[in-house]
Amino acid sequence: MNFLRGLEDGEGDKTQDQHGNSSTPSMGIGMDSCIIPLRQGNLFLVQTTDFFYPIVDDPYVMGRIACANVVSDLYATGVTKIDNMHMILGLSTKMTEKETDVTTQLMIEGFKDAVTEAGTLVRSFAIKLNPWCMIGGVATSVCTPDELIMPENAVAGDVLVLTKPLGTQVACKAVTLIGVHAMWDKIKLVVTEEEMRQGCEIATNSMSRLNKTAAELMHLYKAHGATDVTGFGILGHAENLAKFQKNQVSFVIHNLPVINKMAAVAKACNDSFKLLQGRSPETSGGLLICLPREQAAAYCKELKRQEGHPAWIIGIVEEGNRTARIIEKPHIIEVPGKDVDKPLV
Repeated sequence: MNFLRGLEDGEGDKTQDQHGNSSTPSMGIGMDSCIIPLRQGNLFLVQTTDFFYPIVDDPYVMGRIACANVVSDLYATGVTKIDNMHMILGLSTKMTEKETDVTTQLMIEGFKDAVTEAGTLVRSFAIKLNPWCMIGGVATSVCTPDELIMPENAVAGDVLVLTKPLGTQVACKAVTLIGVHAMWDKIKLVVTEEEMRQGCEIATNSMSRLNKTAAELMHLYKAHGATDVTGFGILGHAENLAKFQKNQVSFVIHNLPVINKMAAVAKACNDSFKLLQGRSPETSGGLLICLPREQAAAYCKELKRQEGHPAWIIGIVEEGNRTARIIEKPHIIEVPGKDVDKPLV
């Protein structure tokens, strides 16, 4: 992200309002969403943009995944009420007219259904011609300060909680290799075809799920900040979140919840995904949340009660120099599986 440094000056500082009488938080380039104080006073515009090329075969599901990934950036700031979604569509110039009509309609339906689940509407859209089909959007919320959780208040003694498993892109890529690629000969030594397809199904269901409940519970359990885990992998996003902290703290990750068998698949692929190094990109991943130690277990329990899906305590916040790392031999939690969280040391 070095090429963005010229745009970052002054971002993340507190700014005076239009009268110069008070300071208000703001956030710009570098984190999940921009948070902009509005001229009208005590209101903030929170906005994010993202778009995606297909990662799954089903156009409807791809539409859901794209929406879930877009709104996740707002959820990472504690925002739970979204005021508008601007949809972005790329129509493939390599598809026939019939293929375009069918796939685009299904992607739109999936996207709109997820938008409805998020409690908002698609009120505008843009369509472009592109060699590949594409879908994404711009999610916007106007909110008051108490609706925000700025991603900057972690303290030593906090713990790190992750709300979705890792390994989504490993699963989605590896399943396309079944029977048609030389790499499958290595993969099938550690996983059956049925297990591979089950892993892809787990990934698809996870990517389609909104982080809305996770964001709502951040307020109840007094979260000190969060980010969502997407294109830079768990460690990349942990590093970015650590960099934004007010206090001199660092993050240490002990546990890696990974979709069942995907850690073995990643190793079989000569570690090209860098999953266990924390660098494997995720699509529509979970929230990585800094929570008070005494609140974390209750947060995970309540999220499981409401959604039926687990969350995990994966690390700690300690005094440091705003960095993040994964320990040399992290504990791999197979999801789903009978494994249980290893106590943090």
